[in-house]
Amino acid sequence: MDNANKGAVKYIHTATEVSDKYWWKVVILFTLGWALMYADRTILNPIMPQLAQEFNLSNSQLGLVNSVFFLTYAVTQIPFGVLGDKYGRKLVIATGFILFGVMTFLSGVASGFGIFMIYRALTGVGEGAYYGPQYALSTESIPTKNLTFGNAIINSGMALGTSGGYLLSSKLVLENGEHWSRPFFIMSIPTVILGILIFTMLKEKVVRPEDRKTVEQTAHMDSEEPVKKVSLVQIFKNRNLLLTFIMCFCSLYGFFVVVTWLPQFLQIERGFEGTSVGFIASLVPWASIPGAILFARLSDRFKRTKIFVYTLVPVAMLSIFSIAFVTDRTLLIIALVLYGLTGKLALDPILVAFVAKNAPKGSLSTALSAYNFIGMSSSILAPYVTGWITDTVGSMQIGFYLSAGLLLLGMIVFSFTKENEVKAFS
Repeated sequence: MDNANKGAVKYIHTATEVSDKYWWKVVILFTLGWALMYADRTILNPIMPQLAQEFNLSNSQLGLVNSVFFLTYAVTQIPFGVLGDKYGRKLVIATGFILFGVMTFLSGVASGFGIFMIYRALTGVGEGAYYGPQYALSTESIPTKNLTFGNAIINSGMALGTSGGYLLSSKLVLENGEHWSRPFFIMSIPTVILGILIFTMLKEKVVRPEDRKTVEQTAHMDSEEPVKKVSLVQIFKNRNLLLTFIMCFCSLYGFFVVVTWLPQFLQIERGFEGTSVGFIASLVPWASIPGAILFARLSDRFKRTKIFVYTLVPVAMLSIFSIAFVTDRTLLIIALVLYGLTGKLALDPILVAFVAKNAPKGSLSTALSAYNFIGMSSSILAPYVTGWITDTVGSMQIGFYLSAGLLLLGMIVFSFTKENEVKAFS
């Protein structure tokens, strides 16, 4: 038996057998994880005027809050992925969530803008521990036939959290008149609790029911080697992985342009007012839930990643273009719903499954963290590039058109992947 197979045998013999229902526990906990993370990111947006008033901030300073958060979130992806592979994924996640919860609480008691920025930066560090280790654990726990579907349910937490964060801040601060710090205090408690639950309730290594046959076939083997790990450089040298990372960047760029600028675009360039702005903007995350689950189910069934990329990306590209181009409100709503159904949140589970298929098992956390690091780099660029374009030409439309163009570029790049060829790491 070759070294790779021996490594797989070693993994199986050191893992814990779980029931065929265990993966639902994984899905529920990790869905809650994404919901809390995205709620933490969006509780700030409705209360920015209150924050600006208390700390005497300009709009550019307010923009720095999100910029610093996403910067620390992005740059810590790969280090935490490596740590997860080396010391344990659930330990890294739990530690990150406790840090995330504590810093969220401290954000609410910050006495000045500088210390508030430091706390938000450290919150980004805590959240940076989640992506790679989380998807590594879920990928190894969810049955192969339900892998993309399970990850799509986990991803739905992003949509739930996005809406939940807006509603929490709007209700407590804007409607009830409470201090802007109250949502931060409330969010911190379930965050710390969830970190503890993940550490105590989940297993680090598992043998799914579908893996038991392998256990029986290899039980007689004495010569075993550790699961093979590879370097970060080797991961980036893998053609399929690198091209998927680029596709992720292009997809997330468009997503963060929509998430960041859509409310202001609706108000300034399309004439929406009041609560209708929040309702219309919420169409994207809510439409993404059925879209992600539907296409994930189909992807698990047909196992043809390129077909779904070639289907989803052109529709998402046309939708973003239409958001900026159409002036009729009905057509605009249709474009937003279509983007929700086919955009980043629908595409991401399919790309994650493709990364998992091409990544070495012993470095899965690292590979997934690299994937999200490249993708989240767009969260730093997209808001500022779109803002600069808006200041230069006086309209946000060009920023949306650029996003659509990048989606086309990402699809072209992804077309050079070899779907049926999984490159061995040497």
